Amino acid sequence: MRWLVTGGAGFIGSHLVDAILDRGLGEVVVLDSFRRGRREFLARHEGNPALTILEGDIRDAAAVRDALRGCDTVVHLAARSNVMGSEADVQDACESNVAGTVNVLDAALKAGVRNVVFSSSREVYGDPPSLPVAEDAPLAPKNLYGASKAAGETYCSVFRQRGLDIRILRLSNVYGRRDTERVIPLWFERAEDGRPLEVFGGKQVLDLIWIDFVVEALVKAALGPPLPQPVNVGSGRGIPILELARRLIEVTGSRSAPVFLPAREQEVLGYTADVTAMRTVLGIEPPPDPLVYLASMAGPKAVSTVG
Repeated sequence: MRWLVTGGAGFIGSHLVDAILDRGLGEVVVLDSFRRGRREFLARHEGNPALTILEGDIRDAAAVRDALRGCDTVVHLAARSNVMGSEADVQDACESNVAGTVNVLDAALKAGVRNVVFSSSREVYGDPPSLPVAEDAPLAPKNLYGASKAAGETYCSVFRQRGLDIRILRLSNVYGRRDTERVIPLWFERAEDGRPLEVFGGKQVLDLIWIDFVVEALVKAALGPPLPQPVNVGSGRGIPILELARRLIEVTGSRSAPVFLPAREQEVLGYTADVTAMRTVLGIEPPPDPLVYLASMAGPKAVSTVG
């Protein structure tokens, strides 16, 4: 089996590549622009003939077509993948998350791949009226990142009608080593330096899920039977942002403290996933404590090439 992993040198993508190669699940082609992805995340597989690394952008249709040659399945992770980054560069978010996704789907359909796993986001729901949020809740994104992912899902629906087997996973807040530019890695850096933890508003409730469960969901989605409906991937438990701050300070032994800044209107206030389908369809059981793995990220090398 030959996999194409777009964004395969990024946070989630590199962990997925590790899993595929370590488990002997086939060959992997990584397509990454390396704007955010890091070659060192894949360094331990250097010399492995089962891994091909291609530098290219999903916005380049020819690069996507070339990467897809001979591939059986695609896991599409490449994206402008955070809320505030998308707000800062609207054009890039649209081109990467919408036009880039169309390039991947179009090339996959023409190449006759077995299936495509599309990584969507909890952001497609916006501020839901009630929690937990099931997959049949209306899509009502409140920010540009969520809108781009909802648009990607719409294109997935069209390409599914044209015969492409597409499996959609809506990811909650994923955390783990190698992550950058999101709240947990940013707070670790600040805590380890003894600086205040910036809290925007302070009323947010997050559904946090450890990277290993997300990788397992991606693998099972790719190898399992078709998923006619999107599946939430999360812990199913809401963690108040101040509880996250307290736990992070505790595991780092830091003297840092939260400092409150005005809320950012683009951010979803509260989200908890209904993970019934994740349990029953994918067979994945999240841990009772979503933050049980937080301590493994402590230390000056929280963004590392291992673990």
